[in-house]
Amino acid sequence: MSALFALLLIVSSCASSGQSASAQLSDTQFETKVLEIIRKNPQVILDSVQSYQKSQAQKEEEARDKILSQVRQEPRLLLRNSPITGSSSQKIIFAEFSDFECPYCAKAHAVVKEFMASNQNDVTLVYKHFPLKDIHAQAEPAALASWAALQQNRFWEYHDALFEQQKKLGEDFYVELAKSLNLDLAKFNRDRQSAEAKTAIQKDVELGKSIGVRGTPSYLVNGVFFSGVPDIKDLQGLINQIKSGK
Repeated sequence: MSALFALLLIVSSCASSGQSASAQLSDTQFETKVLEIIRKNPQVILDSVQSYQKSQAQKEEEARDKILSQVRQEPRLLLRNSPITGSSSQKIIFAEFSDFECPYCAKAHAVVKEFMASNQNDVTLVYKHFPLKDIHAQAEPAALASWAALQQNRFWEYHDALFEQQKKLGEDFYVELAKSLNLDLAKFNRDRQSAEAKTAIQKDVELGKSIGVRGTPSYLVNGVFFSGVPDIKDLQGLINQIKSGK
């Protein structure tokens, strides 16, 4: 029993016992009594909040560990219907959680692109959307546009252009880019405005949160989680370690 619950139980008991029906506290009087006791015992509230936070954090950690364990056993669980490139063997899955408007993601894109150029026969790169909508106004629109490009098998070209011309992000650029890639514009617009597109983006976000993604860029390589702009030598070292079975 939490300290806060015990305190409220005492107050409730005082309101319902030792008094006649006519003398029982009204709702307003009861609320006033509770607030008065809480003001006199602030540590009770603090202890209860901290206990709750600790309990929630533990549950989240256990859920995260369970998912990561599953991914380590079967990395291909991350693929779903997401865009992939690189090795067809799909033995090493390099999942990237990213935001098209994030400046750090643009820097990371350059690193990952160089890394994949020399590891495409061993590593399968899968892109996961994690738009930080609260701070990047164009993050979700860009994600939806790239999803629409995926429906016409031009995701990676669209993806590269969004990062490499990040300062242009906006409605005009999304349409301009679609035209330059010879996409069916009517289908492109329907797809990026569809409920299916929003659902696909949200599923990536939920997956990211479940494994501990709190910002971008973040990565998961065969169950190994890390975040920030990666160092190409560190990436290569990790892949070599996975390949050697260590």
